[in-house]
Formats: sequence, C-alpha cells, structure tokens
Amino acid sequence: MKGYRLVVLAIMVAATFINYIDRASLSIAAPYIMKEFNFSPAEMGIVFSSFFLSYSVFCFVGGYLSDIYGPKKTIAFAMVAWSLFAGAPALAWGFSSLVVFRILFGAGEGPISSVSNKMINNWFPATERAKAKGITDTGMSIGAALAGPIVGLIAVQWGWRISFLVLTLLGFVWVIFWMKMVTDHPKDHAKVSAAELEEIEKGKVTVTQVADKLPLSYYIKQPIILSTIIAFFATNYATYFFLTWFPSYLVMARSLSIKDMAIVSVIPWLFGALGYGLGGYLSDHLVKRLGDLVKARKIVISVFLSCAAVSIGLCGLVDTTTAAVTLMSLGIFFAYLATASYWAIIQDTVKSDSVGRVGGFVHFLSNTAGIIAPSVTGFIVQATGMFTSAFLLTGGLAIIGAASVAIFAKPITPYVHPSKPAA
Repeated sequence: MKGYRLVVLAIMVAATFINYIDRASLSIAAPYIMKEFNFSPAEMGIVFSSFFLSYSVFCFVGGYLSDIYGPKKTIAFAMVAWSLFAGAPALAWGFSSLVVFRILFGAGEGPISSVSNKMINNWFPATERAKAKGITDTGMSIGAALAGPIVGLIAVQWGWRISFLVLTLLGFVWVIFWMKMVTDHPKDHAKVSAAELEEIEKGKVTVTQVADKLPLSYYIKQPIILSTIIAFFATNYATYFFLTWFPSYLVMARSLSIKDMAIVSVIPWLFGALGYGLGGYLSDHLVKRLGDLVKARKIVISVFLSCAAVSIGLCGLVDTTTAAVTLMSLGIFFAYLATASYWAIIQDTVKSDSVGRVGGFVHFLSNTAGIIAPSVTGFIVQATGMFTSAFLLTGGLAIIGAASVAIFAKPITPYVHPSKPAA
C-alpha cells in the first residue's frame, strides 16, 4: 500500500475518528443527563436508540447518493450536517428535545461507512480493500476511546453541555481538507502517478462481465449478502450495546465514579482499534494465501465472531470490574477483527457502480441493531436491575451471526438477463 491513496486513507481515518467521538459523547455524558432530567434506564435507552432511527436509513441513502453524486460530495455534506447537530444536545430541555436532536444527528452520520467503502472501492485494488477499510475504521475506535477522557473531563470541569459545543467544531475543519485534497477517482487527481493508477486499476476484480447496472434486488437475494447482513447485525448489536450502555454499566453496576469511568472506558476501544487494523490485514493475507476471496472472508468472520460471542457472554457472569473490562475488551477486539471482511465481501461481489447502494443497504439493515440494542438493554436493566441478561443476549446473537456466514456464504450466482419480449 503506497502512493497518494495513503493520503486519502489518512483523511478518511480522521473522518471516522470525528464520527465516533461525536457519537460516543452522549454515552459518556449519560449519567449526568439521567440525573438532570430524571430519566429512567428505559427512557435513556430510547434516547440512545433514537439516533439509529435515522442513522440506519441514511446508511442506505448515503450509499445510494454516493453512486449518483460521488463519495466526495456526499460525505462532505454529511459531515457538515452531523457537525451542526453534534452540539445540539447542549440546548436540550428534556426527553422530547433530546430525541429530536439525536434523530437529526443520526441522519447526518448515517452515510459515513457506506460512502467510505465506496471511496475505498474507487481508490484501492482488491488485495488492499480489507486493509484499507480496517485502517479507516480504526478511527472509530480511537474516537470512541478518546470520547471518554475528553467528554468526561470537560463535563466534570465545565458541565456536560459544554462538551457537546466543543466537539461540534471538528467536522468543519475536516471538510476544508477533504474538499481540497480528495477526488472521487484516482484518475482525476493530479498527484496520482501513472504507475500508481496502473497498480490500482490492475488490481481491480471484475465481478461480472454484464455491462448493465444490475438491480439491487439481484444482490440482496444472494446468500452471501444475506448472511453478511445477519453477521454484521450481530456485530453492530454488540457495538451499540457497548457504545451506549457500557459506560453506565461501569457506574451503575460497578460503582465507578464518572472520572474513573471516563478513563476505564478507553481500554476496550483501544482493543477495538487494534482489531479493526489487524482484521483487514489478516483478511487480505488469507486472500493471497488461499487464492479464494469468499473462503478467506468467511473464515475470518465465522472464527472471530464466535470468539467475540464467548467473551461478551462471559462478561455478564463475572464478579469483578477488572474481569468485566478484560472480557469486554476481548469481545470488541474479536468482533472488530471480523468487521473489515463484511465490507470486503461487498466489494468482492458487487460491481463498482453499485457498491455504494448495496453497501448502504447492508449497512442499513445491520444498523437496525442500533435501534434495538439500546432500548432492549434499557428495559432489561429496568426489569431485572442487572446487566447479565443483556450480555448473554449480545453473545447469543454473535453466535447466530457467525453460524450464518459459516453455513450460507458462498460465491455469488451469475446474473441472468430477463428474457426479452418477442418482437
């Protein structure tokens, strides 16, 4: 991996970093918010889930628009929108206002992953795609990790509302660099050499020889895409359970102070960043070793998602904070070892002119986990007074996801044109 595409990659890492530090901020501030507004766990769970009502839909919308208008314009507009609404919770006056602000914020953040996947498809050859996606997504874990100390310490010193106002400025700075330094395709960029362009184009994999743009329905009926959605849903369920409720779990169930929680919550996200990066490299290495795109991605997903299931399930059964943080860290690490392969499967099996909308559709369905996980967890905690069942449920879903890929993922069937009507 070399050339100007590394610059593009670095800017995308910065985008995912901003995305997750903005997204995780509410979770870190949640104990303050629950106290100020007298929210129950169920009400706080609904606030968490409201973000994903729009986020999941705009995963698809963003991917679809990137196929039409290009990833550069799509993500620039999205970044401006989500940055504006990132600071909106500072103006909240109660439950309804906070829900509305989070819905608008979710709409802005929705396009990030499917559009970055489209950009990677344009700029990287097939043997570098999982690595590029894994490196891009390390920004998510690093952003979430730093959200703890940044938001937590600002909240302790100046109040939780100020922390949201500080974070809203980051995106506007990023957009300036993005618009000046990036193009939709490497062939349009003056700093891409002929040698690098040849390397990128030579490494592209032709999914099908069909010249026409294939319908979305063709792709979403494929077992490999359907099983990827199930596994991705399970991974996202674990992610959003952890993102929204783990900080509160440390305070409510483990009796950590806000300051200690803000520091301890960093640890699993650092393991997650490591998982994102290593997972991409491992997936691409297996492709080269096995010479089989589907088999390589399948092995990575089914093995590591199974490991994540065991770690997260056990997390709900241990008695100490150290054991819980260790197991959750391992769970996030294993889950994120698999994540780059979800996006790689889409790029391996979908024509480049449809990567945005197919990736967006997969991301849309998988991110409905964000609507379900926070609310279900909130109701479980309110009903039982404990987090044990929530951890076990999360682990169980991961087992189902791993099994679905192991059993059903297989090479995509050739496209057959509908018969033409007789003249």
